[in-house]
Amino acid sequence: MFAVIRTGGKQYKVAENDVIKVEKLVAEAGSSITLEDVLMVGDDAGTTSGTPELSGVSVTATVLEQMRDDKVLVFKKKRRHNYRRKNGHRQYLTVLRITDIVTATAAKASKAKAAPAAAAQE
Repeated sequence: MFAVIRTGGKQYKVAENDVIKVEKLVAEAGSSITLEDVLMVGDDAGTTSGTPELSGVSVTATVLEQMRDDKVLVFKKKRRHNYRRKNGHRQYLTVLRITDIVTATAAKASKAKAAPAAAAQE
């Protein structure tokens, strides 16, 4: 199963156990976060896309680390005008491991399994 999520203004196609680098999210390393902005979900049976997002679908991920990307040099020059500007930029990133893709049908199935188990315990 795969999902297309949107975070940081970009879209990522993810599957379970994928490791992706996204723009910085406020979370500590080792914590679990839920990404609600899911645009498409697909599996062997087919794909389901939202307009623009799917409701009841989420992606759960674990934060592996907070890091900074490689430096990108920005150099501007106007020839024959003695104009040169050099600047550098390092983007803050969050490294995520996708742990689960939760769909509405999967959530209903897990609740249905939990209900008989809870009734049996009483």
